[in-house]
Amino acid sequence: MNSNHSKQVGLARIQRPERLQVEWRPLALDACLPSDHRARLVWKYVESLDLSALYGKIRAVEGAAGRNAVDPRILLALWMFATIEGISSARQLDRLCERDLAYLWLCGGVGVNHHLLNDFRTAHGEFLDDLLTDTIATLMHQQLITLETVAQDGMRVRAHAGSGSFRRQATLEKYHDEAREQVKRLREEREQGEDSTASERRHMAARERAAREQEERIEQALEELDKLRKQRERHKKGSGDQARSSTTDPEARKMKMADGGYRPAYNVQFVSDGQKRMIVGVDVSSSGSDDGQMPRMHEQVCKRYGKTPENYLVDGGFTGHQDVTTLEQAGSRVFGPIHGEGRMRAAGKDPYARQKRDTNETFVFRQRMATSEAKNVYRQRPSIAEFPNAQCRNRGLYQFRVRGRKKVKAIALLHAITFNFMRMLHLGIIGT
Repeated sequence: MNSNHSKQVGLARIQRPERLQVEWRPLALDACLPSDHRARLVWKYVESLDLSALYGKIRAVEGAAGRNAVDPRILLALWMFATIEGISSARQLDRLCERDLAYLWLCGGVGVNHHLLNDFRTAHGEFLDDLLTDTIATLMHQQLITLETVAQDGMRVRAHAGSGSFRRQATLEKYHDEAREQVKRLREEREQGEDSTASERRHMAARERAAREQEERIEQALEELDKLRKQRERHKKGSGDQARSSTTDPEARKMKMADGGYRPAYNVQFVSDGQKRMIVGVDVSSSGSDDGQMPRMHEQVCKRYGKTPENYLVDGGFTGHQDVTTLEQAGSRVFGPIHGEGRMRAAGKDPYARQKRDTNETFVFRQRMATSEAKNVYRQRPSIAEFPNAQCRNRGLYQFRVRGRKKVKAIALLHAITFNFMRMLHLGIIGT
């Protein structure tokens, strides 16, 4: 069989690969990438942004020693393009920058690694927050966005922690004592090993650093556990002694997910504009409930842009008595399902009639939602609020690969900025 195959190959006229031939090819990266490639659009957009805040943090300056820093425009463009393509891993992005033409073009011969990439996207949350504000404020100045009608929705995104990492207070205190002893022991070993080689000293320093970080995470887990226990007792949700906190990501909480299961997650909140369907507000909460989220986001939007939305659209999880009262008093009209409407109808009660606990504002809200005009306004909510969520899900916002609410929010902001960029392209607000 093998001999017949060899004869057939020997008779066939074929082109064989030649990998040892030295060739000189005049080739530029720019000539390899199609002129209409999306990576070029990302780069063009990033070049138009004011990144002076990022350049101001670079310590390598003219006349001083040190290696040149990587241009922040490259790093931002890489992460925006990676987000568009659903890439959320810094290691995967690092590999793509070595072999994929679009990422090679964005790098332009500048070397990056996964540590640099990961640090960049998590260390500049304030800049990303300001960038979101500046983008929307510019569109408002151009009268492309009015914020007359906005909609808020939340989605639970899996945290970078396992369900088995949650521990009660007694276990956490035991782990804390053990971690503290380990840090002490490793510090003593390092101090006694002054005659060790440089490699051994680096190894001991790395072990001590890892142990110290573990101790800090357990300390934070104990602090979060105390907050959770007080919260449970305040809302009378069982014994506070049953509360647990994660040793991996202390700020994460077990939440009910879309499939009905409970897993460690964060609650990502987006507020979107009803005119252009663009994200205008972002927040991340450790609460698995949407109760209490509406006033926080409403206040954020008002402070960001100096304008109070006229109409505020939400689903049933947001329309608690206090939350509706707060927004109505602030000058926004709330549109959403009546809280507990199903139970009231089942009990033969009119959900639009005044209830015992109602404030004047919640009663006005009930009367409003009884009208056909209000129902027509509310029908816009899915297309305004759920559209951005779905797009971000499609681009990989299923699980965070970083830990801690501050870093998680930076990732959520990056998704929002990328989503808005794609919307501006689609609407023709920015040129192609």
